[in-house]
Amino acid sequence: MWRHRLPPEGSFFDSSFQGGDISLRDKTPRPAKLNLIPLGGLGEIGKNLLVVECEDEIVVIDAGLTFPEEEMLGIDIVIPDLTYLVENASRVKGIVLTHGHEDHVGALPYLLSRLQVPVYGTKLTMGLVGGKLEEHGLKLHPASRFVKPGDTVWVGSIRVDFFLVNHSIPDAVGLALHTPAGVVVHTGDFKFDQTPVDGRPADLHKLAELGDQGVLVLMSDSTNAERPGYTPSERGVGKVLDDIFRVARQRVLVASFASNIHRIQQVIYSAAREGRKVAVTGRSIENVIDVASELGYLDIAPGLLVTVEEANRLPPEGVVILTTGSQGEPLSALTRIATDDHRKVEIKPGDTVVIAATPIPGNEKMVGRTVDHLMRRGADVVYGAGSGVHVSGHASREELKLMLNLVRPKFFIPVHGEYRHLVRHAELAREVGIPADHVFVAENGTVFEFSGERGRVAGKVTAGQVLVDGLGVGDVGHIVLRDRKQLAQDGILIVVLTIDRQNNLLVAGPDIVTRGFVYVRESEALLEEAKAKVRQVLTNPDGGPLPEWSVIKGTVREALGKLLYERTRRRPMILPIVMDV
Repeated sequence: MWRHRLPPEGSFFDSSFQGGDISLRDKTPRPAKLNLIPLGGLGEIGKNLLVVECEDEIVVIDAGLTFPEEEMLGIDIVIPDLTYLVENASRVKGIVLTHGHEDHVGALPYLLSRLQVPVYGTKLTMGLVGGKLEEHGLKLHPASRFVKPGDTVWVGSIRVDFFLVNHSIPDAVGLALHTPAGVVVHTGDFKFDQTPVDGRPADLHKLAELGDQGVLVLMSDSTNAERPGYTPSERGVGKVLDDIFRVARQRVLVASFASNIHRIQQVIYSAAREGRKVAVTGRSIENVIDVASELGYLDIAPGLLVTVEEANRLPPEGVVILTTGSQGEPLSALTRIATDDHRKVEIKPGDTVVIAATPIPGNEKMVGRTVDHLMRRGADVVYGAGSGVHVSGHASREELKLMLNLVRPKFFIPVHGEYRHLVRHAELAREVGIPADHVFVAENGTVFEFSGERGRVAGKVTAGQVLVDGLGVGDVGHIVLRDRKQLAQDGILIVVLTIDRQNNLLVAGPDIVTRGFVYVRESEALLEEAKAKVRQVLTNPDGGPLPEWSVIKGTVREALGKLLYERTRRRPMILPIVMDV
């Protein structure tokens, strides 16, 4: 149990000997101050990271990534700005993880490369994290440990209770942090599934118990705050898969998120019931199945799994292929299969392809192209919200109200959602009776301060996004992205000049090289005009010395930019190269 550091009300005094006398002095203790600082996950889906700061100690909840937007050309992943944690590294006592999805653990290697602190998470979460750290050449801190729902750990002077919630991955937990300032409940990603695939419903009793004891702040998942009613049970997907497998004439290919272990389990159960063998293709889903099977989170009958090569030799009506690519990612296994670019799997007329996920906003076009390619090759494609092959792992509006009513917090902060989701969730909180001035909607970097019975927005810290491109972390910024976008849209034009400084003469060039702008053979007149323009701007009518290189480059760039835009309505990147002889 948490022991309050302060004596009960009415006993605030200090007895001390001063020169042999006992001096009684009234002392009003300063209430503990708690800061909650989201560095990711507010106003966006992904890169979740929360800083819990109390009495000079910091506990970090999750460290996730998100995937680049379409205009982030060449970027692999996006992680939170970790500046605040790095600057306060000596105060960080540990990292607590809610579950193993990439948007909650994907940035962990980048954080642990700069902070040497313990990590706490459930067995599956830590198993997935371990493989990720190994890829980065990192190891967990020796004090890191597995936890189970119902366990308690002390991270510094903060007691953390783990309670079971339902999500689309096993071993998802919510957190109750008992701080000197009060109790903070963080739901993690959750829904209330009364018939979960693994038979373990969310711990409503613990939530009600916390509500009875008193909760200072609730931070709750807002992803489906616009969706009415209740989120359907994952078990319903299994019935739909049974029907699809039963009527399919040939092979069935199922594309799913690699980390959706409950969905993978449903596919395995349906395949077993219909007497089909299961093959797996896609590195990420292969890794997840290996880890989940080894740790006992997947129930796979002996002999059910076969290699893709073995599946190709079996009768097509006896095969299921599990694959990645439910979002139409260009390099994913399903996309390569759909475009005849996969080494081992080829779509044949009569195959059934199940896309067991809904497109993440922004991915609709890529998914649509993949469906088109599959249908051109004669596949029967099952996809979309009305197909029944996907249900969300997040709570809808009635479940969000239930969470609020069970916990009954003094203050409420909606998290994990785009800004409109946070606003809708805040409306629900006010509907169930939380005062409007006790509900906070803000963005990443906001400092929420709580002390005694007071809560307020106390300022901002550095927050934002860091772009990861290959091995480079944060070395690609807005200027580089702007240049990449310009190159992608309008191409590049390089002007090469050779100048004799001693005699103040242009001795060679200008030569023009272009890529992605115009086809040289069809635009010779335009390029000759461009060369003439360069010679013109470099001609000094007074016969004086030529300007400095930087001035020459700027003059050439400006003159050519104006000319080319007038002629083509395009703005290629213009790169003057000046050589001195």
